[in-house]
Amino acid sequence: MIRILFLGDVVGEPGRTALGRRLKGLQEELAADFTIVNGENAAGGRGISGRQSIELLKAGATVITTGDHVWDQKDLPAYIETEPRLLRPCNYPAGTPGAGAVVLDTPKGPVAVLNVRGLTFLSPPLEDPFRRAAEEVEKLRAETPVIFVDFHAETTSEKIALGRYLDGKVSAVIGTHTHVQTADEQIFPGGTAFLCDAGMCGAADSVLGRTKESILRRFLSAMPTLLPVAGGDVLLCGALVDVDAATGRALAIQRVQERVMAS
Repeated sequence: MIRILFLGDVVGEPGRTALGRRLKGLQEELAADFTIVNGENAAGGRGISGRQSIELLKAGATVITTGDHVWDQKDLPAYIETEPRLLRPCNYPAGTPGAGAVVLDTPKGPVAVLNVRGLTFLSPPLEDPFRRAAEEVEKLRAETPVIFVDFHAETTSEKIALGRYLDGKVSAVIGTHTHVQTADEQIFPGGTAFLCDAGMCGAADSVLGRTKESILRRFLSAMPTLLPVAGGDVLLCGALVDVDAATGRALAIQRVQERVMAS
């Protein structure tokens, strides 16, 4: 059995700092063998830089996934070519820098991580996530049955549909992007663990990791508004998935949520 810890969207410096302070202790307490972190909001809530990727890897992430903000930091296209543990969604067109999947060896066997981005309400338009994910999964299964999918998408329907589509072919499909942890963790009939959204690693007293005042100003004024990252206590949110290393079937899934007090 291999235990995989997944943590949702890291929002800005507060999220990065909380992971740096707490992730290794959390890994030890949960007996996690492999850790995946979605880092696409690590840079002030917009994208991730090479420096911040290194920071998350040093904090304890084994693999970093991203989403629709993957290219928001100008150094990322060059950096991602040098770091296979940092993924961008696999359904970008051929020739896009970086890779959408990686397979890493562990003492308990190889683990594959696949990053996919949804289409509904997101831009720019990408290739069909269903067919691209299926193509990537077929290649990955030649190397390992243990395949973890981060599906970065807006709507619950698209996330559930991909989970059902890949049921029995991957170990887990966990959603990211909406920053709010859902309560629908389950194992589908084919053995795939599923959760619509892992939640975020961001400020607890906020709106999706941004300051409440700025978000309210935008809604009330309908005017363009800067949305600073909120500070204070941080919620580390995600999921813990136990997987049969021989078959790739999920054995258990549970939500993870911990409050890290501001120092």
